[in-house]
Amino acid sequence: MPQPDSPSQNHLLAALPTADFASIAEHLDLVPLPLGKMLYEPDTQLQHAYFPTTAIVSLHYVMESGASAESAGVGNEGMVGISLFMGGDTTPSSAVVQTAGHAYRLERRLLKQEFDRAGMMQRLLLRYTQALLTQMAQTAACMRHHSVEQQLCRWLLLTLDRMPSNDLVMTQELVASMLGVRREGITEAAGNLQQAGFIRYRRGHISVLDRSGLETRACECYAVVRKEMLRLLSDVQYRQGEFPIV
Repeated sequence: MPQPDSPSQNHLLAALPTADFASIAEHLDLVPLPLGKMLYEPDTQLQHAYFPTTAIVSLHYVMESGASAESAGVGNEGMVGISLFMGGDTTPSSAVVQTAGHAYRLERRLLKQEFDRAGMMQRLLLRYTQALLTQMAQTAACMRHHSVEQQLCRWLLLTLDRMPSNDLVMTQELVASMLGVRREGITEAAGNLQQAGFIRYRRGHISVLDRSGLETRACECYAVVRKEMLRLLSDVQYRQGEFPIV
């Protein structure tokens, strides 16, 4: 198993062949990502790519009114900063840390240089980008067509997939902001899930007691996103043996 604070905790870095990883290893900086840290803001030049290990980053849009909603989350399965190799350099969205932890940071020039070599890094990042786009599209559809409770279950399951435990440090206000709904809606949905015995909620903390129960209440969106991630990345070979995508 990967050791704490190891690049192999990130699935993309772990999937790089030894020679490819060696070319960037000395340039990877382990950085703490505290809750709420803004990694980039709308329409600003991105300076670094981030490969989370234990942190989870939310990609979201903020409206002129101040309302916001998450378009996707990024954890140890991926990378923050795809516009760096897609040619845009900036994005109208922002990236903020939703779960505190760590990530490995790589300077944008070095990422672009490695991507342009057209090796495994390029293939992995393009596959991951397709999976991320699927997550974004499915999130948009989910917000339009499914109940707050279904959305909450989807969001909790995707978050659990990126964490080593079933305990989330998360306020209802933050979850409401992520889903783009009223806090009262989250309070009601969380209450229903707690009454069913699926979660336990205390101020600032959510503990998942019955994951299979959450899966029965979730809409199809969670399964679609998970299946696409597995389809695109489950066949890669990892440097340190078995290292499941989710």
